[in-house]
Amino acid sequence: MRGQLNGLKDLIDAIVTLTAAQVDGVSSVNPGDPASVIVSVVGNSLHFTFGIPRGQEGVPGQNGSDGAPGPQGPAGDPGGPPGPQGIQGNEGPQGPQGVPGIQGPPGNDGATGPQGPQGVAGPTGAQGPQGDPGGPPGPQGPPGANGTNGSDGAQGPPGEVTNAALAASISGTSSNTNAVATLDTPFGNDPPTLADMETLRAKMNELITALRR
Repeated sequence: MRGQLNGLKDLIDAIVTLTAAQVDGVSSVNPGDPASVIVSVVGNSLHFTFGIPRGQEGVPGQNGSDGAPGPQGPAGDPGGPPGPQGIQGNEGPQGPQGVPGIQGPPGNDGATGPQGPQGVAGPTGAQGPQGDPGGPPGPQGPPGANGTNGSDGAQGPPGEVTNAALAASISGTSSNTNAVATLDTPFGNDPPTLADMETLRAKMNELITALRR
């Protein structure tokens, strides 16, 4: 590099018309490569471009010790005042009203119980003693006025009901429906489906048939 610089100096000494010098660039070359310089003349200016080798990579230094902690900074702003409360949202729409359930048929009247047996008649009272026959009849007097009608006597006990009368009374009543099962499971469809209505129709027909005699 010294010879190059000396040659450069000789060129500079030989050129007396140069009025300026300018470094166009400096680049790095690999460690161990020779340094280089490119010299050119543009007008009255001398231009240089240098290539300088990089130094060998040094051994990494030891990690420095941790510095002392800095002073604690001032406390931050606790925050501004709370914002205003937002407006209340609109109330949601009301849900549809449910379909009313189907009312079941009224129950049948129970059968009339049989009439109880007639009570036993009380004992007949004892006959009182016979009175004095009295003296001979007196003379017949004029006929007296008609007396008033007596009050009605007490109603006698009811007579015994015959089998024919009991059968005639029962024939006008409905038959026993204990054999007809009830619909204990509620319908789960709302509104009821056609199958639900068919189940209800079949149960009504079963009840009507059981009531007939």
